[in-house]
Amino acid sequence: MQDDLDALEDRIAQLRRAVRAAMRRRDTVRVRELRAELRAAERAWDELADSLERAGEPPPEPVPPPAPLLPAREHVHQVLTLLGVPAAPKLIGAVHRAFFPGELPPSRLASLRRDEERSYRSAPGARPYYLCPALTHDLLAPARALITVSSWPLERRIVGPLSPRVDFLRAAVKVAGAAVAQQGLHGSAAGDVERLLRSFAVSIPGAIAPHPRGRPGPVDPDLLARAAETEIAVHADADRRTRADAARRARRQLGEHERLFGAPLRVIPGTAARG
Repeated sequence: MQDDLDALEDRIAQLRRAVRAAMRRRDTVRVRELRAELRAAERAWDELADSLERAGEPPPEPVPPPAPLLPAREHVHQVLTLLGVPAAPKLIGAVHRAFFPGELPPSRLASLRRDEERSYRSAPGARPYYLCPALTHDLLAPARALITVSSWPLERRIVGPLSPRVDFLRAAVKVAGAAVAQQGLHGSAAGDVERLLRSFAVSIPGAIAPHPRGRPGPVDPDLLARAAETEIAVHADADRRTRADAARRARRQLGEHERLFGAPLRVIPGTAARG
């Protein structure tokens, strides 16, 4: 029966990897199917372990926790791929805790953009993607604390006056969809998802349903997504025009490196401070 336990442990590990892969593809139907299979395999493991214990056989060797398999930049890439919009380190960390395994230390996020630019300078184009700053629509300079992916269209990597709100709303829709795929989780993971949903919902009109006793219940991901999409429709056209205009200027004025990492800020003659 020990061999059966080993086989079940292998199956559980395979299913966990498959769930993560389906989440990255945002294939909610497949995620639900795989999670059901995973729960069944875990129940079978528990039942077999109980049988071994009753039979007096030695318990199986504990399975060590999996070591982190991905470097920080790939963890961040996973999160940004889920969100699809420029994001600050705080949001990236919250989304990672809610939906992805492994650790993403905040200290790594602080130096990541500098590391990526150094890597690009040493070997341009050697990586399939780079983590880059968002670009401001007016100066085409690096936007503070917003990370994007180099493979995104330039328009998506530029932020205008309305972009922070539009991107916040679009991120809310994506997080709500990921939360639906995660339904059925318990414990700390469920708590992280609920906290993340609420952090979006409190800032979006109509995203939290009235509670009969006056106290808010759990956030409904579908209601959150609908409320966010309603507001996106108000701002999206104006934001799209601003970003498209800035992207055209960037293609005319900037080289490849600056289109990824931003134009350096330049002092305009005659504006320097006088002592």
